[in-house]
Amino acid sequence: MKNITVSVDEETYRAARIAAAERGTSVSALVRGALEEIASNHAGESPNEELLRTLDEIRESMIARGSKFSAADNLPREELYDREARRREDEAHLKRHAVR
Repeated sequence: MKNITVSVDEETYRAARIAAAERGTSVSALVRGALEEIASNHAGESPNEELLRTLDEIRESMIARGSKFSAADNLPREELYDREARRREDEAHLKRHAVR
């Protein structure tokens, strides 16, 4: 198995951590799954084009949902995997950033 390094902005990383925690997995597992799906469903597009398109779709989806996070929103690792604490933090975040 090969290791890769990916750089993303703080907002994307925070949203990915939350999505991973909600699914009971890791960010690495989410990325691996997305890359494996792209590789298995490759249909005419180059893998790079399909990956970029998929990442753009994810980014646009996050923007559409109003996902605006800052480094100050990061949870300590212990809290990230504490589902009850994460749920309370998510609810507080939604209340602070509710679309009016």
